[in-house]
Amino acid sequence: MVSRETLITQYFPEREKEIRAYAELLQGAGIERGLIGPREGEIIWERHIFNCLPVISLIPQGATVIDIGSGAGLPGIPLALARPDLKITLIEPLQRRVDFLTEAVGELPIRIFRGQAQEYKVKADIVTARAVAPMVKLKAMSWHLLTSNGSLLAIKGESASQEALTIKGATFHEIELEGLPLGRVISLQKRA
Repeated sequence: MVSRETLITQYFPEREKEIRAYAELLQGAGIERGLIGPREGEIIWERHIFNCLPVISLIPQGATVIDIGSGAGLPGIPLALARPDLKITLIEPLQRRVDFLTEAVGELPIRIFRGQAQEYKVKADIVTARAVAPMVKLKAMSWHLLTSNGSLLAIKGESASQEALTIKGATFHEIELEGLPLGRVISLQKRA
């Protein structure tokens, strides 16, 4: 098994300090403000931060990314720290979560939009979501955000392969990155 320290160095080579600060913020203010569960602090790296990373293998270099229902910044903030080439916008409707995101982002070049995904008018190459909604609903709320040939990438749990069957054109991905738990992502591409 690869150590946490090795994984941090491997996946966040340019932003080790920032990802550690973000993890501490999640373990403190994230729990205090109810953004993550009270028992999640001990497993913040494995369950939340590292869990977001497999999707990076599906995102092209220099892509614009919109993370909808960002909540505590997952997966948007870990993606931005692992892939500084990405241009990321976090969309979150609740003000208390936006306040947390503003604090978490600090000086990082990440945009935050307070509102529903349906209200945002800028398009992106990729839309990500983690623990937001079933694929049918995710498509309905985010399809207008995608450029032609853009992709919706939803980080899902163990039942992802079954859920992928519920929407036409979806592809189920099992992604293994060195030292990380198996990632499950459903993708849906918007054809030109």
